[in-house]
Amino acid sequence: MELTNFELDGARLHITTQGAGPSLVLVHGLSGSGKWWQHNTPVFAQNYRVHVVDLVGYGRARRQMALGVRAAARLIAAWLEHAGLEHVTLIGHSMGGHISLHVAALAPQRVSRLVLASASGLLRRRFRQSMLALPRALVVGRKRFLPQILGDAWRAGPRNLLISSRDLLRDSVQDVLPAITVPTLVIWGARDALVPLTIGELLVGTLQNARLEVIAGAGHVVMVDAATTFNRLVLEFLAESSGSIGRPR
Repeated sequence: MELTNFELDGARLHITTQGAGPSLVLVHGLSGSGKWWQHNTPVFAQNYRVHVVDLVGYGRARRQMALGVRAAARLIAAWLEHAGLEHVTLIGHSMGGHISLHVAALAPQRVSRLVLASASGLLRRRFRQSMLALPRALVVGRKRFLPQILGDAWRAGPRNLLISSRDLLRDSVQDVLPAITVPTLVIWGARDALVPLTIGELLVGTLQNARLEVIAGAGHVVMVDAATTFNRLVLEFLAESSGSIGRPR
């Protein structure tokens, strides 16, 4: 396992890398950390080189002020270029999916596929309603993961959570979606109480080359709640040809 940092204009990403093969980049969501992928990374690393990002202000990068989603995307795009990574599959959860969409638009020459797990990006007013469901969202899914969720939120601190939440309310990916043509797998938990399934349906309906998979019984942290199914869906997607996976438009 390799631990590296990438710094630009005073903002520092922390990246944990393991495995060998084509590159996967995993981006966690609001209040999360790279540890949210702990049930996925060992499986993916058997055949891929997996880079797990701790976003600025979170996880191992927590002693910084959080960035907005577009600034975070610019930093990740700069890191991809600095590291010489090409034909990358971005896998983003919640806010990480939101950021990944912006990265794909910024660096189309480096991103070849997307996996969006319960992604934000088309919320705005709906996000205010979703935040009211946060207590219920926390108890839907694997209870054993709740200490990780609460611990990461505590380490990030209220200031960073507020910065990120406000930016999510202001930003939309609507303007970049038409430019994203890479094969995209959208995965949602059927019991997601935080980001409703209708958001996933909107994403698939707007992206040119996407399909939706809904996992019964899973909540918002779908890659934890249903890790085996999530891993299978991602690996099957990665094994597919580079052609269109959705309905041509």
